[in-house]
Amino acid sequence: MLAIPGLLAGGAYLGAIVFAATAPETLYVGHEPKQPIPFSHKLHAGRLKLDCRYCHNTVDKAAFASIPPSATCGNCHSGADAKGNVPYASVRSESPLLAVLRQSIATQDSIPWKKVHDLPDYVYFDHSAHVNRGVGCVSCHGRVDRMDIVRQDKTLSMTFCLDCHRNPEPHLRPLDKVTDLAWVPETSATKVGQEIKAALGVHPKTNCSTCHR
Repeated sequence: MLAIPGLLAGGAYLGAIVFAATAPETLYVGHEPKQPIPFSHKLHAGRLKLDCRYCHNTVDKAAFASIPPSATCGNCHSGADAKGNVPYASVRSESPLLAVLRQSIATQDSIPWKKVHDLPDYVYFDHSAHVNRGVGCVSCHGRVDRMDIVRQDKTLSMTFCLDCHRNPEPHLRPLDKVTDLAWVPETSATKVGQEIKAALGVHPKTNCSTCHR
């Protein structure tokens, strides 16, 4: 009698995994959620050349690439204070597009940003392990410096990850070029990758427990 409930539970679990693994937010190249503030990476990362780590300041220190607090945005975009004074060099301090940001700074409530890249919960991915071994942001996220609205550029599927782990050399670059999305090697990308792989001791694993813990 217990076999039937067990089979049903197992089927439901398997169905949940398949649903999570094939959801648009996981695999859909082009997934482009509308954000509460129309932040343009094309402007900030592209035209203004802001380093990715200015906003995502844990990307080389932790598993997760942090979403910047409103205070970080406020360094450039603070509105008027309680006395009506606008900080020196504040950019677009009265823009209606930044009203949500100004409210967040005033109330200290978080801005409800929406995830663009959202791996299933059963997948473990460590940003710092990749960034500190020369894997550039562009390999997984594409040319976000050309995107007004950030969209998913790669499938981020298991096959996508395994292909890189089995042949990482084309994706490796000098550590000071990891966040330079426009960087291209002067010689063969594979040759440069081989040198970096040896210098940094890159030994990517392909066993299941690397990502499924």
